[in-house]
Amino acid sequence: MDDIKQAILDFAEKSKKTKFYFNDMEKAVRKVMPDIKARAVKKAATALINEEKLVYFSTGSTTMYGLKGRGQTEDH
Repeated sequence: MDDIKQAILDFAEKSKKTKFYFNDMEKAVRKVMPDIKARAVKKAATALINEEKLVYFSTGSTTMYGLKGRGQTEDH
């Protein structure tokens, strides 16, 4: 799981956008690990949120992810 988490963090740090959808994050991880399952990416993202490295951003209709401390998130 550490490899998946690192791939997510690499994507989040290199992304031009400060907030991104799960699908964008999953595609980025699949570039590094083509055989990865979406569920494994979701578990890794949830672990990063629990570790407070990623944050959720909810628009009400959809949930986006963001790197904690980058851009405008709910913890400003």
